[in-house]
Amino acid sequence: MTNCKTALLALLWGAAAASAQNASTQGDNEWRKWRFTGAVQSDVLVPQDDETIGTEPTDCWALTNTYVQLGLVNKYIEAGARLEFTEYPLPGFEPDFKGWGVPYAYVKGNYKGFELTGGTFYDQFGSGLIFRTYEERSLGIDNSLLGGRLVVDAIKGVRLKALGGKQRRYWDLNDSWVYGADAEFSLHDWFPRMQEHNTALTLGASWVTKQEGQDSDVGKNIADYDENGHPILFYQGLRQPEKVGSFDVRANLRKGNYSFLAEYAQKSQDPSFDNGYIFRTGRALLLSGSYSKRGMSFLAQAKRSEDMAFRSRRSMTLTSSFINHLPAFTQQQTYSLATIYPYATQNVPGEWAFQAEGSYTFKRKTPLGGKYGTTIKAAFSHVRAGETPVAADVASSGNYYDYLKGDKTALFGTKGFKDGNFWRMGDEKYFQEFSVDLDKKISKTFKLNLKYLHQQYNKTIVEGEGGMIKANIAIAEGKWNINRKYALRAEAQYLHTEQDQKDWWFGLIEFSMLPHFMFTVSDQFNAHVVDAADKEHKVHYYQALVTFTQKSHRLSVGYGKTRAGYNCSGGVCRFVPAQKGLNASYTFNF
Repeated sequence: MTNCKTALLALLWGAAAASAQNASTQGDNEWRKWRFTGAVQSDVLVPQDDETIGTEPTDCWALTNTYVQLGLVNKYIEAGARLEFTEYPLPGFEPDFKGWGVPYAYVKGNYKGFELTGGTFYDQFGSGLIFRTYEERSLGIDNSLLGGRLVVDAIKGVRLKALGGKQRRYWDLNDSWVYGADAEFSLHDWFPRMQEHNTALTLGASWVTKQEGQDSDVGKNIADYDENGHPILFYQGLRQPEKVGSFDVRANLRKGNYSFLAEYAQKSQDPSFDNGYIFRTGRALLLSGSYSKRGMSFLAQAKRSEDMAFRSRRSMTLTSSFINHLPAFTQQQTYSLATIYPYATQNVPGEWAFQAEGSYTFKRKTPLGGKYGTTIKAAFSHVRAGETPVAADVASSGNYYDYLKGDKTALFGTKGFKDGNFWRMGDEKYFQEFSVDLDKKISKTFKLNLKYLHQQYNKTIVEGEGGMIKANIAIAEGKWNINRKYALRAEAQYLHTEQDQKDWWFGLIEFSMLPHFMFTVSDQFNAHVVDAADKEHKVHYYQALVTFTQKSHRLSVGYGKTRAGYNCSGGVCRFVPAQKGLNASYTFNF
C-alpha cells in the first residue's frame, strides 16, 4: 500500500517540472533560438467496491496513468522524451501495461528536404493498411518503432520514406525487425495545368516486411481432432516463415468539390494466433468517394479485407503488437447510450464494410430553414462476413517451404486455406447502423440537436457470445447561451432493446462559467443490471464533475459510477470494467 504514494509523487513531479520549465523559457534569453515544449496528462481514480455493478478489487488505494513529455526544438534539430507512470494503472488495461519508465525518446534532424530520425517514432503509410504506428492512451495502445527513419522531400512532388526498427509492446520490444519504405508522387506539382483546373492527383506505393524467428510460444498445447477423436493438428511442429512481406498501392484524386481514393494491400502467408496458424494470403481493398460544398456534403466508402491481422509477434493477442490498422467504416459515436454497442474491426477471417453519410443545410428564411437555418445529417453503416475460407488438405508431415513451392499438403501440422473468391460476401451480418440528426438553431441563444439511431450488433462476433442485438436510440440535446459568460447544456437519451438489458435512460446537465468553470451532473439508469450472483438490480450510474481551466491548464474532479463496457476508437476496442469512486484528470501543454 505504501508504494502507491509513488503514483502521487509522479503526478506532482510532472506538474511541478513542467511549470518550472515553462517559467524558465519565458525569462531566459539563452534559449531564444530554441523552443521548449511539453505536456502533462494524469488520470487518477480512487476506487470503491460496489458488488451490485461488479467493481474489481485493487491492491492500491489510488490508480493512475500519468504521462510527462518534454521536447526541445530549433530550426534544424528536435529532441524529445516521455516519462510514463502506469505502475498502478486504471482498470481494464492488459497486465503487461503495468510499469514505469521512459519508453519514448528520439532525436530528429532536418536540412534542405532531408529528415533523419533516431529513436522512437510514429508513422503511417497511406491509410495504414500495412503500416501504422500510433498512440491511443484510452485504449492502452502504443505500437511505436525504436529504430531509424529517413524522409526525403528534396524533389518537387516526391516524398520518400525508409524506416526500420523493433516495435514496442508495453515495456518491452518484440524480437522481430520491421522494415518499410513508402513513396508518394503528387502529379499536380509537375503539371501546372492540373492546378489551373483545380485538380490534384497523388499516387503512392508502400512495402513493409516483418522478419521474425521461430516463436517458441506458438501452438503450445493446441490440437484439433477429427470426428473419430484422432489428432490432426499439432501446431508445435509448425515451421514458421521468417519473413512476412506486404505491399500497398493507392491513388487519390481531387477535382473541385470531389475526392476519390482507391487503395489495395496484400500480405504474404502469416500464420498467427489471430488466424489459427494457417497459411493464407491477406488482402484488403479500400474505396472512398466524397463531395463537399458549403451547406452540403456526401461520403461513400467500401472496404473488403481478409486475414489482414499483421503483428510483429505472431503469438500475441488483443490490441498489442499490430503493425497495421484497418479502419472500421462505422460512425464514431460520442453520446453515451450510442456507445454501448460499438463495433470492432474483424481482421480475421475478414469482412465487407460499407459506409455512407450526408448532410444538407436548409438556408435561412426558407420554409425548412426557418429564421436561422436547419441542418439534417444521415448516416448508414453495414458490415458483414466475407467468403468463409475453405480448408485445403491436412498433412502430418512436410514444411512451409515445400508449401511455397506448390505442395499444398506440406503444412507440417496445420491446415492450409485456399484463396477463394475475394468479392463474394458471406451470409452473416456483423453490424448495421442507421442514424439521422437534426441540428436547429431556435433563437440567437438556443440550439437544439435531435438524433435517432437503429443499431444491429452481432455480440457473438464482437464479444464471443450474446447473439444479434437490435437497439433503438433517441437523443435530444439543447444548449442555451444565457449570456457571454454563462451557458447551460442538457442531454436526454433513451435506448431500448429486447435482446440484452432492455431499457437504458440517460440524463445530463452542464453549466459553464466562462472562462474557468464547468459543472456537470449526469445519471445513466438501467433496471436489469446483473451482478456476480446472476441477480438483476436497478442501478443508477450517477456522475458529478467539476472542471477548471486556466490558460493551458485543465483540471477536472468528479465522483460517481461507470458501467462496464467497451471503449472503442477507429474499430479498436478495450473492455473497461465497472468503476466507482473519486476520479481526477489533469492536462497541461506548453
